[in-house]
Formats: sequence, C-alpha cells, structure tokens
Amino acid sequence: MKTINELFLASVDRYADNPFLLEKPNNHYVGTSYKEVKDSVFRCAAGLMSLGINKGDRLALLAAGCNNWVISELGILFAGAINVPLSVKLGEPNEIKFRLKHSGTKMVIVSKTQAEKVESIKKDLPELKKIILLDAKESYKKDEIFFNDILLLGDEYLKNNREKFELRYKSIAPDDYANICYTSGTTADPKGIILSHRNYTANVEQSLTLFTMPPHWKTLLILPWDHAFAHTCGIYALMSCGASLASIKLGSTPMETLKNIPGNIKEIQPHFLLSVPSLAKNFKKNIEKAIQEKGPKVEKLFQKALNLAYSYNGNGFNKGKGLKIFKKPMYMLYDKLIFSKIRANFGGNLEFFIGGGALLDIELQRFFYAIGMPMYQGYGLSEASPVISSNNPTIHKMGSSGKIADFMECKICDDDGNEVPVGEKGEIVIQGENVMKGYWQNEEATSETIKGEWLYTGDLGYMDGDGFLYVLGRFKSLLIADDGEKYSPEGIEEALTEQSPYLDQCILYNNQKPYTVILVYPNKEALKRWANENGINITSPEGKLKTLDFIETEINAYRTGNKFDHMFPQRWLPASIGILKEGFTEENQLMNSTLKMVRGKITERYQDLIDYLYTPESKDVKNQRNIEAISKLLG
Repeated sequence: MKTINELFLASVDRYADNPFLLEKPNNHYVGTSYKEVKDSVFRCAAGLMSLGINKGDRLALLAAGCNNWVISELGILFAGAINVPLSVKLGEPNEIKFRLKHSGTKMVIVSKTQAEKVESIKKDLPELKKIILLDAKESYKKDEIFFNDILLLGDEYLKNNREKFELRYKSIAPDDYANICYTSGTTADPKGIILSHRNYTANVEQSLTLFTMPPHWKTLLILPWDHAFAHTCGIYALMSCGASLASIKLGSTPMETLKNIPGNIKEIQPHFLLSVPSLAKNFKKNIEKAIQEKGPKVEKLFQKALNLAYSYNGNGFNKGKGLKIFKKPMYMLYDKLIFSKIRANFGGNLEFFIGGGALLDIELQRFFYAIGMPMYQGYGLSEASPVISSNNPTIHKMGSSGKIADFMECKICDDDGNEVPVGEKGEIVIQGENVMKGYWQNEEATSETIKGEWLYTGDLGYMDGDGFLYVLGRFKSLLIADDGEKYSPEGIEEALTEQSPYLDQCILYNNQKPYTVILVYPNKEALKRWANENGINITSPEGKLKTLDFIETEINAYRTGNKFDHMFPQRWLPASIGILKEGFTEENQLMNSTLKMVRGKITERYQDLIDYLYTPESKDVKNQRNIEAISKLLG
C-alpha cells in the first residue's frame, strides 16, 4: 500500500469487525471497529470538503490522544489535505502561532483543554478561517464549529457529492504530503518536517520487519500522539495489522490524565507499550517503591533475584549461553515468585516495551529485561518517519539500538562524508523511502540534511561486528576538547543522575576548552535526608559547605580509584562544578516537549556561569557562587 488512505482501506477490508480504537468515555473501555472508524472518517473528510478544504490545504490538530484524534487525521488525509499535528505540551502562544503561521494553516481541530491557546492568537493568523472544537460548548463564535456538526455536514455532502468525494480521496498519490511535523526548535525557529503518504507507509513496512504484531494485540498509547514515534508505531503500524489502539482516560487536568495510566494499563492488558526514558524511569521507581513497601525481606529477595537475572541474561545476545545455563532453574523460580506479580500490574499480557525518543540507559534495559518485560531500544528521528533500527524479541543486544530495518540502507560516515569501517565512529546516514521530503519552506536546511537522497541524521554512532547499531548522541551536544577530540556527554549525564539520588539534573559542557565543566541541579529532598541521617544542620554555613563537598564526592565517584572509575574516560569528567538554583523544565523552556534538555538554551542562559567555571577560583566547589546557589536552593 503506497498511501495512508490505501493502507487504512485495506485494513478495513481485512479486519472490518476488529476493534480499532478503544476509548473510556465513562467507567469502561468501548471499542470502535475498523468498519465504524471508516464511516466516521468518510463523514469527517466530506464535512471538511463541504467547508471548502481543497487538496494540499493545511489543517492543524491540537488535542490529547482520543478516537477523534485518529478520525480527524484520517479525515484530513481523505480530504486530500495535510495535517499539522501539534504537541499539547506547547505552552507559549508564540510557539503555536509560529507553527500555524509558517504552515499556512486554514483550520485547527482542537480539544477544550487546548482551545484557549488558539483563541488567544487567532487575531494574528489571517489565514486561519475556522476552529473545529472536539468538545461541545453552549454557544459558538462565527469562526467556530463543533466536530459533530462537521460529521453532519459530511452526511449531506456524501448524499449529493459521493462521486466527487471518491475522486478526491482516490487521487492521493504516494508523494503527496501527509504531515508537516515541527521540530522542537531547540536552537532556532522550529523546522517543519514534510512527511508524505509513502514516507509513512514505507516506514510501517520497514518497522514490521523488526516486529510482528498479530491482529488480536492491543496497546495503550501513552506517548503524545503527535510524536512521529507514536504516530508510526502506535497508529499506522497497528492499523496495518488489524490490531487495537487504546487511549488514556482523559482527566480534567494533565496530571489527572497521568494518574489514570496505571489503572488503564491493567484494564487494557496491552501486549506491548511504547516508551521513552522519562516514562521508563517512572515505571521503575513505582516498581521499586512497591517492593520497598513490602518490607526489607522482600526487598532483599527482589535484589537477589535481579542480580541473578542480570547474570543469566547477560547483554541479551548471549542470554543463557555457556555456564549461564545452570542459572536458568533458579531464575525461573524467581520469575514465578516475584517477577510475574510485577507483570500482573501491567495487565499480564505485556510482551515488551519499545523504547525510543532518546537513548535509554542500559541499567534500565537490564532491569526491565530481568523482570520479563524487555524494553527493546530503538533508534529513529522524525525526518526518517521515524524508525531506523530496533532491538526485538528475536535478536537483541542491550546497550545497542538494534538492527537496521529492512528496505533501508545505513552507513557511518566521517566528517568528509566517507564511509568508515565497522566499529569506527561517525555520523549515521540513511537512505530509503522513509526519508522526509524536506523542511517546509526551508530549502537551505533541507539541502544541509538531505544530500543525494541520503539523510544525514546529525547523530554520532557506529556499527559493531554483529550488525548492531550503537548511537552515541547528537553531534551538536558533543564535548569538543581543545585538541579537537570529541565525546558524547549523554552517558555520563545519565549515569550521574541515575546512580546518585542526590543529583536531579546535570549537563556537561566543553567547547574546545582545556577541560569539561558541569552544571548540576541537586535533589533538595534527598540532600535533606542525607543531612538528617548524618546529623548535619544543612542550613548552617558549615552545613552548606559540607553539602557542597558531598555533591563533589558524588561526581568524583567516577574518578580513578573510586567506585565507578571504569565507566568513562577520565579526561571528560568535569573539573569544575556549578550549582543551579532551579531545574530544567518545559515551563522555563530548558526542556522540550519530549523532556529532552534543550542544550542551546541552557548554555545560552548560563553562559556567565559557564565562563566563571573556567576561572581558577571555580575549581574549589565551595566557591562563593556555589555557596549562594546552595543557600537559595536549600533555604
């Protein structure tokens, strides 16, 4: 199938009565079949055509995941238009305004919790003609219309213009644009990634060479639906297999919706889940908290079971091989006694997670693998629609990003674009029908990224001798020493925050300097507990100095002769520490909507502190600036 329209209709023919969408309007989930979704999609598309939507017009979709999210996107595509999916996490009006204006959006489909964002900026958007509200309200302004009324308009249009409607949706070609997906704009204005119908259908085909998905499978899509990862793997891949997609029960606030996730997972009993590192960490914390609440004996047994599982599993590629085989009976016993009960909290059917969005710490991978819910790390980016590689149940190696999908070429290139040998680091470059059409109205950025049909990802990585891809981080985030040597900081940053409960967030910096420095946002509550346990008055002048020394000790654990000295090259460990008074959040724009640090904005905001960290006095962690920062943090 070359277009999304063809893909959907083929699935309707094959799986007409299978539940496609699962939603919880009240106290239990209700299924909507493929055939029923098709009826709604046709009505939506025809309704949009009756309002004057033409082929190639842009409509935006700003809403949390729900049945009407999918129906709206498919309705847009069957009308021959282009969807501009927007993140519900966009908080600043200017962020939404830029995307709507830049894309030339004519209509916005929006939920009630997001409507105010559009209302506040519509006067600045002369091309925006109509706001389509997914939720009913008492009265509507001249430029507003209720979504259900669009469906009614569609009914009328189909009665009188059925042939015209069919000509429209059948006229869609593989290279016609389906989405314009905007980047987070971490260093400049966001770029609009143009993904065609064939980009998506090709990437579905590529993804399904890595994973099989029977028609009876279900998932709860807990990631934002506008993300390329959720879009391809959570909507279109399921659609092509006749599987079922459930949405989270929406609360009156985002926090209330988040709280619904554990219960919804139990109800849906998903066969797989899509995850990103921030979600994986939360799942792990909740599991560990539940174990701790059962008392020290259970906690000790759990740790013993984990250690045995780690040893038996190895890196996954060598699971149970050699002498490890003798550990299998005990591992199976622990699995029955402990791990199976944890899995029951995830519905009991969960075969695996697919990890994407960012690099997943290997310790997290080992943890979930041990308890029988492997989190298979994958790799991709929106410009590739997005899937490039993944580990999977058949073949996997923890720490890697898996094997390259079929129907795609991948090579590792040096700075001059020459392919390097196996095991050597370079830029990950790919070619395939999943490569985007370019950036909307940005030929310069397009030509920098796509060269001769090859997509230059901007990510550093290498291939090992077994054909597994290892992704080391973004070129733009690399530490670059004064001698030109480069190193990716993500592994060090993740280790520091994962292995020390006292460090909440951190970022390393070195831009052609003699040494690396670090900005640290400590965990205030954890430090207070440490102080209480050690009889330290944390608010006294002496207590603050001891706290700074302690933070330095946590970071120095990776230096020669200390606990983790084997983990990283010593030259990349920080020589100066800067304490931050506040963390990185979406609100202060130092994290993007996928909860990744926005490095450019962080270094820009803290440039003065970074410059200070290259002065002699900053080498003493108990310098005046750090004393002031820790005083402000601890109160």
